[in-house]
Amino acid sequence: MVNQFLQKWLPLLTPVAVLIGVLGVGVLEVFVFLVPWIFACMSFANSITIHPKEIIEITRFPLSFALVLIGLHVLMPILAFSIGWLVFPNDLLTRTGLLLAFSIPTGIVSLMWISIYGGNRTLALCVILVNTLLAPILIPVTLTVFLGTEIELNTSGMLWGIFWMVVAPSVAALIIHAFKPRWVEPIHTIGAPLTKVGLLAVICLNSSVAAPYFRALDLHLTVIIITVLFLAITGYFLGLVLGSVGQVNEAEKMSMMLLCGMRNIGVGAAIAVVYFPPIATLPVIVGTLFQQILAAYFGKWRVKRIARSIHA
Repeated sequence: MVNQFLQKWLPLLTPVAVLIGVLGVGVLEVFVFLVPWIFACMSFANSITIHPKEIIEITRFPLSFALVLIGLHVLMPILAFSIGWLVFPNDLLTRTGLLLAFSIPTGIVSLMWISIYGGNRTLALCVILVNTLLAPILIPVTLTVFLGTEIELNTSGMLWGIFWMVVAPSVAALIIHAFKPRWVEPIHTIGAPLTKVGLLAVICLNSSVAAPYFRALDLHLTVIIITVLFLAITGYFLGLVLGSVGQVNEAEKMSMMLLCGMRNIGVGAAIAVVYFPPIATLPVIVGTLFQQILAAYFGKWRVKRIARSIHA
């Protein structure tokens, strides 16, 4: 019941978490050190329902799988970097945060929306699993390729940080699923609502770090919000375009749209707060304001469009 409530109201609870973080800046900042630990627990709980053998299912959707990864880690970072240069030519840290926001893996919560709107769950599981395991390599490499000569990056620290926050707990969950399947259901029952609470906690704590910039509510912040919103919307349309290029069925196209549109904001926020100055966290935190709302909207929009085409 608690999980269903959180799942239903997550699109509205995420902006509330940002607001609480901004208002509680003096109190919450001291707990920011908990962010990596919270996220490690979230990674474990989110991965517990995935069986390692599902990675073999990639062979059923090789083109869709490849196109999603290209969209997530080639096309969107290039677009984010280009627009960052165009809109914030003299603001390296904001450009860094913008690139980070669109270099992180696809959101695990996308699986929830894909299930709701009839997407291909198997394809989604394959992308999420591989994308998660490759995150320690993909994120530092992407940032180094685009920003290596402009900003000093702690790539080794970032790699190990992502490994312990994302990969290690996810692998532990996969092993438990493979060898102790009876444990999966009770862990999932407890973990499902806690992951959503954990996400809200991470957003809240990271918002407290960026609070001075949110409180300013100036033209700079407004431009960041508009830019992140534009890029987030572009991600959904990119998924549809890639689905059309691959000539996939509607279920796969729905999954591709949501996988390309959503990002693992929790891991992005955790990386931002640990390895970058507060202003660089702004684009990542801003993404939490409308990610769930956009997912719900695009899912409904796509279902209605498919229904109209069937009855046309």
